[in-house]
Amino acid sequence: MSTQIIPLSSVVTPEVSAPAPDRLLEGSPRQTVSTYFSDPSNQFFAGRWSSTQGKWRVRYSENELCVMTAGRVRLTGEDGAVSVFGAGDAFVVPAGFSGTWEVLEDCTKIFAVFEKAN
Repeated sequence: MSTQIIPLSSVVTPEVSAPAPDRLLEGSPRQTVSTYFSDPSNQFFAGRWSSTQGKWRVRYSENELCVMTAGRVRLTGEDGAVSVFGAGDAFVVPAGFSGTWEVLEDCTKIFAVFEKAN
């Protein structure tokens, strides 16, 4: 494994996707993810994620640090708790969170994910 510092500004080929049809609630969001780093165990990885507007169901098995760099999102937990974040905001989505992720304005975030091995 390389010990070089990895800037999240280098050019990598993004993966393009959309929420699974059974999770999609509104819109037809187009998502891109650029993974800049993944450790050898694939338990920790980091990169940039972008999405156009839409709303879908989520269920997190991983812990994720999100730093919004553009746009606005609303996360609503199954318990009804609502959180809205925009450019410059940072937050953690803990493993076990279930609810909805809604992109209110096309957005981009820097992410760091840790998923505990089974």
